[in-house]
Amino acid sequence: MHQFISMLFSLLVITGLQVSESTGTRSERSIDRSYRSELTVPNGGRWGSWGPREMCPTGTYAVGFSLKVEYRTLGDDTALNGIRLFCIDASKVSNSIRDYASVQSSVGRWGVWTVIKWCRPGLLTAFKLKVERPQGDGDDTAANNVLVQCSHGPSLVGEGTSWGEWDYWSNTCEGKGICGIQTRVEESQGGGDDTALNDVRMYCCD
Repeated sequence: MHQFISMLFSLLVITGLQVSESTGTRSERSIDRSYRSELTVPNGGRWGSWGPREMCPTGTYAVGFSLKVEYRTLGDDTALNGIRLFCIDASKVSNSIRDYASVQSSVGRWGVWTVIKWCRPGLLTAFKLKVERPQGDGDDTAANNVLVQCSHGPSLVGEGTSWGEWDYWSNTCEGKGICGIQTRVEESQGGGDDTALNDVRMYCCD
């Protein structure tokens, strides 16, 4: 009898764990999600390779972003190294943000992630880059900061670095908002001048 009770208790624990896991929130990236249009800017840097297109889970859209930034160092500055989008269900953008997915494309190895900037209560709909053009010699940093346009409320500037100039805005999403990202990143060259993140594409979904 004691052995039967022990087996029953173990079964209940295992079942409880399975239920707990199935009711938790876990978001998956949806790289095959269809998109309506592609957003680009004219001042992206030319170095590096394009990473994979990474899309928010189906039914969700970007409402926030964070940057991976290497701030000024004594040697080679790479500045902007990555961009991460935070995606939630479009029907919940006006509520407190508790459950979200994050997506990012290629990311440079240097720097730290900054705090999340949220478009409340709107969606990300357009962006522009602050880029340092080639200096001819010395240390080029390429992309340094990002500014995003929100469907409601003011634009949000990232916590990037100060080098370079802002150029034109990308086109604006005519559907619900931005739902994916792709980045062009220069990997470590082993010495000399690394530029890390150089260019960005974002995608709009209906």
